[in-house]
Amino acid sequence: MLDACAELLDETGYEALSTTRIAERAGVAIGSVYQFFPDKRAITQEVARRNVEEFVRRVGHRFLEEDHRGWWEAVDAIIDEYVDMHRTVAGFKSLHFGDAVDLNMLDSDSDNNTVIAGRLRGLFLKEFGLADSPELDLAVLVAVEAGDAVLKLAFRRDPDGAPEIIDAAKQLIRSFLSRQLKSWSPPA
Repeated sequence: MLDACAELLDETGYEALSTTRIAERAGVAIGSVYQFFPDKRAITQEVARRNVEEFVRRVGHRFLEEDHRGWWEAVDAIIDEYVDMHRTVAGFKSLHFGDAVDLNMLDSDSDNNTVIAGRLRGLFLKEFGLADSPELDLAVLVAVEAGDAVLKLAFRRDPDGAPEIIDAAKQLIRSFLSRQLKSWSPPA
């Protein structure tokens, strides 16, 4: 059902999505959908949660598998993963983490980008030994918000993501974080 929902989101968008269409696409009775999800919003929330978990899992895997000299190289890896998932994972491009379908889709108390920022902040703390601080929280949140906005622009300009805008997003985030996290800045 989640895969069917993700495919339909990409094909028709959230407004045209319905539990009936999801059931038809999944090849299940409508009652089966309602057994697990009360409405299309609930299914969409679960697709978004699944996408976030997959995104964080993939980023964490890259952190384990690749040797990043510091957080500045990790920023590129995070953006590369986002771009790859946008291109290849059903439902990912339709449910950007900060989109207006539901700004609190992932957590009723925090907006979606705040949830994502918290998860990425945790990876930075674990992988790069950054000191936990309110400044780090704010820097990562602003970086996520800025990255989300610029990457949306890249995919509005080109369905595969305008490469020059993706590169600009990397530069913008690295530059911003370098100024905010002076003690962890990349070598000159």
